Amino acid sequence: MRNLLLIILISFSIISFSQNTSVKIALVKYNGGGDWYANPTSLPNLVKFCNKNLHTNIDENIATVEVGSAEIFNYPFVHVTGHGNIIFSDAEAQNLRNYLLAGGFLHISDNYGLDKYIRTEMKKVFPESEFVELPFSHPIYHQKYNFDNGLPKIHKHDGKPAQGFAIIYQGRVLVFYDYQCDLGDGWEDADVHNDSLEKRTKALQMGANIISFVFSRDK
Repeated sequence: MRNLLLIILISFSIISFSQNTSVKIALVKYNGGGDWYANPTSLPNLVKFCNKNLHTNIDENIATVEVGSAEIFNYPFVHVTGHGNIIFSDAEAQNLRNYLLAGGFLHISDNYGLDKYIRTEMKKVFPESEFVELPFSHPIYHQKYNFDNGLPKIHKHDGKPAQGFAIIYQGRVLVFYDYQCDLGDGWEDADVHNDSLEKRTKALQMGANIISFVFSRDK
């Protein structure tokens, strides 16, 4: 029943990409002590940018949803961020797997320090799959905005190149993970991290590409 409801919701959300009906996205709350609530202005700013530049109609009031909750099936797009520990119980991992297989999409943004935890926990969700780096030619980098060299580098972190990873199941991208990039920080209000206008614009444009990819992938 949940799968059917989500399929209906995803179809409705794709229609809402260009019409007047509204759709909601959500921030994922998880256990383990990590700061799942980091970057409180990031998703609202991304939604405003998308509504203005992609002509989407996404609700600017961002929901919060627990990873193991049935409520996650109400949102076609959910976002995970943080700096530290994240733990999924077996039931939470199964719930997230069911959500993703039913048509949901997860975006993960490493706020620095999340990587070693999220890789372990996502292995609980998809033990048969690995994160794979997407080539720069992948459509996610070429929606309204072209990123010929992949993800923009927003914050230094370890000084490594920004990388975009995905979990792909039966040919479908279910999860996109920005690493050594920090898109979420780039979406925040200008005075939070004092990023340049150029960096913030690139971060928002790449975020808009992700939203565009998600809401048009079944067309």
